[in-house]
Amino acid sequence: MMTPARETLQSWLHRPFLLAMMAAVLSTVLLLGASLFVVIQQIQQRESDQMNAQGERFLQRLEQLFGQLRESLDDLQNQPLRRCDDDMIATLQQVSFNYRFVYEAAYIDSSGVCSNRPRRSGLSVIRPPDIRGPTYSYWLNTTTEPDENRAALMLGRGNFRVATSRGHLTDVVDLPPGSSLLVVLDQGQRAIPVLGTDQYWPPTEPWPSKSRNALQVTQNRLIYRMQTDSPEYQLVLIAQRNGLNIPSNAWWLLPISLMLGLGIGFQVFLLARQRQSMDAELHGAIRRGELQVLYQPIFDLRSRNCVGAEALLRWRRPDGTLTSPDLFIPMAENTGQIRQITDFVLQRLFDQLGQLLRANPQLYISVNLAACDVMVPRIGEVIARLLALHRVSAHQIAFEVTERGLVDVLVARDNLQSLRDVGHQVLIDDFGTGYCSLAYLQTLPVDCLKIDKAFIDALGHDAASSGVAPHIIRMAHALELKVIAEGIEHEAQASYLSSEGVTFGQGWLFAHALSAVQLIELITRGRRLLGRRMDDEA
Repeated sequence: MMTPARETLQSWLHRPFLLAMMAAVLSTVLLLGASLFVVIQQIQQRESDQMNAQGERFLQRLEQLFGQLRESLDDLQNQPLRRCDDDMIATLQQVSFNYRFVYEAAYIDSSGVCSNRPRRSGLSVIRPPDIRGPTYSYWLNTTTEPDENRAALMLGRGNFRVATSRGHLTDVVDLPPGSSLLVVLDQGQRAIPVLGTDQYWPPTEPWPSKSRNALQVTQNRLIYRMQTDSPEYQLVLIAQRNGLNIPSNAWWLLPISLMLGLGIGFQVFLLARQRQSMDAELHGAIRRGELQVLYQPIFDLRSRNCVGAEALLRWRRPDGTLTSPDLFIPMAENTGQIRQITDFVLQRLFDQLGQLLRANPQLYISVNLAACDVMVPRIGEVIARLLALHRVSAHQIAFEVTERGLVDVLVARDNLQSLRDVGHQVLIDDFGTGYCSLAYLQTLPVDCLKIDKAFIDALGHDAASSGVAPHIIRMAHALELKVIAEGIEHEAQASYLSSEGVTFGQGWLFAHALSAVQLIELITRGRRLLGRRMDDEA
């Protein structure tokens, strides 16, 4: 029994308009979310690509700047003058003229300082260098004044100093707003800002500091580490991330997502209405007698005598069209009508063939059981009442279950064993298409395996499934089970299966699905009916 809450939920979920609204809203949200995710990923990727390109460009320009400063120092160091006089000043002026990035050049000794810009020197000659290399020394951020004509970066060699101005650095790197250029020292433990806003270092947020990638992306910042030719320092460019700034041209995502969501909702509405309509139609079809039971004969492959039949359900609508069981049987299982249908098949079977079964005790009819009937013992009570009423033996009614119907193997085993204990045969239908393993098969109370038609069709063809049928046959023989081959259409198939030890078969080679009258005629007259389709007559 379903709980009231479950019944209420099921009734709500069977409302087409509600299902359509839920599907439309959910689809719109998912589509919009997925679209925004893609856009954000593209923005972040573009942001990273721009930072990579900018970092590579800055590194080339900064290395060019440092190279000029070092080259100018080498020129000064190689010339013979070593005292502050007019010739030295002229030499310093010539160096600043020859090298674009040299804003100021100076000579320092015990007697004083001489510079090409004696009146506005920005050089700091008192502070020790920030980096002391084997050849060159570096002074970073020598002034914090905003004046672009003040020296900001100085290199020294011997008694000579050269510096570049803040204006030169700005021209070289062209930092975007909120960005900073740092020189990192002491194996990454200390950083001195050269341009831009102050930045904390090392970053406090998680970041892969030991990664070999030049660009590192943290939650709030982009960190581009420029590997330089000098082991004494590392140039680092830091920029603030743009965050989730969705571009204005992304407005089209909302209407497109909404239209797609409404389209999906409309399709769900149509499917729900169709399902609801078919559900109601099936309920009426049972009441109006539109459901028919046909019988697919089963033959002994050697004697070609009919030994039984499989009961098949067909739905013939008033206009004469047939609705495939693949459509209404799964729906009946979901809505719970399958129990009523199973009872209808059993009742119709005994009404139509009860006398035939009593007159032919060797004949049997197999009935397909849905998963819900396999999982509960209800069917045993129903069949016991019908057997007693029509005076038919239990061994003349067999039950077919599919591998997919064995949801809980332990429960199914107990219920199938109960049926088998009173004399019913148990058959596994469409064997090889489900998930029933050999280990489970050995524990199940089974009398016979039915090989699916797809594997029979593959016999004699160069197909991947051509070896399945022989494998199933050998397995069945090892477990001492009978085998029924389904869908036999050619004599070559029947001969091959018989030679492999398959005893029984069914298919259009012997007969199409027959009405009860045709089956009775086949049994009583001992002849096969060929060339008739299942929908020839009821």
